[in-house]
Amino acid sequence: MSNTGGPSAGEPDDTMRERGTTSRAKLRALLDADRRVVAAAPLVVIFCSVVVLGQLDPTPLRVAVEASDPIETLAQGLLTAIITGVTLVVTINQLVLSRELGPLGDQRDRMKGSMTFREDVADLLDAPVAPPEPSAFLRALAEGIASRARAVEETLGADGDAGESGDADASDVDAADDPTTRVREFAEEVESNAEAVAGRLEGRQFGTFAVLSAALDLNYSWKIYQAARLRRVHDADLSAETKTALSELRDALELFGPAREHVKTLYFRWELVDLSRTMFYAAVPALVASIGAILFLDDPTTITGATLGVSNLLLTVAFVVAVSLAPFAVLAAAVLRISTVAKRTLSIGPFVLRSETREDDLDWES
Repeated sequence: MSNTGGPSAGEPDDTMRERGTTSRAKLRALLDADRRVVAAAPLVVIFCSVVVLGQLDPTPLRVAVEASDPIETLAQGLLTAIITGVTLVVTINQLVLSRELGPLGDQRDRMKGSMTFREDVADLLDAPVAPPEPSAFLRALAEGIASRARAVEETLGADGDAGESGDADASDVDAADDPTTRVREFAEEVESNAEAVAGRLEGRQFGTFAVLSAALDLNYSWKIYQAARLRRVHDADLSAETKTALSELRDALELFGPAREHVKTLYFRWELVDLSRTMFYAAVPALVASIGAILFLDDPTTITGATLGVSNLLLTVAFVVAVSLAPFAVLAAAVLRISTVAKRTLSIGPFVLRSETREDDLDWES
């Protein structure tokens, strides 16, 4: 039987991009695209929109400024929003960092929990210690899962030979319903998925989304469900060695779940700390632009002339608006990625939250 490396019909796909109905282009923009590009894109749209609307307005902006103070009113609103937005992000950052603070007893309990989990992973990998770097840690776990899946396949070799030499009536059994075939397909699927994830994690540096992105493509929760179901449903049809190997594979998948969640949490904290600094860097020119507009653009004669048929005053106002909104564009770019990942990893364990990733009726009773 050839190994296609993909899930069987009616089962969720392994990679996050193939699960669900969101288009690949949209997911690429939400997750993989450079956050600087994602932040800059709406600012360019806003700048161009203000210029186009200013050109379409039958009353030139210069005339409107002479009659009232639209620029000053707009700049004052932007100035208030900038200060409020930066303060909000700082508050969020403090909330995230507050989890790092606590009494000595709490810190010791966190340390014990971390060390115990690392010892469990070292036992799984049959290694003296687990790797210290997050990407190497996840890669080692993925390789351990692939190794356990191969162990399941190896136990099925003897089972398959025994089936061929048994009663001839066994040939009448549909191959798709044969326990050995179903377990072999499952093991090959897990091995292929785990090896692909391990390959993507090689050489990755924590702090980049590439580490978490690769880890998200190991659909461990569904595979835990499959392993448990195969172990229970075909208990009487599988050898003791195969049942033991399936249980060990499930144990390895169960370790990958909290490991991925821990790395995800660390990445979120890393991103939020970086976000607070980037917001501050973007807020400085935004404040300068807003304050400058309030102080110097109240007189329409301050900026005269036109560029390519567009009033320089209109171009200046559009630039002020775009620069003033830069902190919010930075915030939106970061939150889009974080919220997308959070929505797709809300549960830990064998729960299927997205109905489009599974059959309408899971056969879990038989």
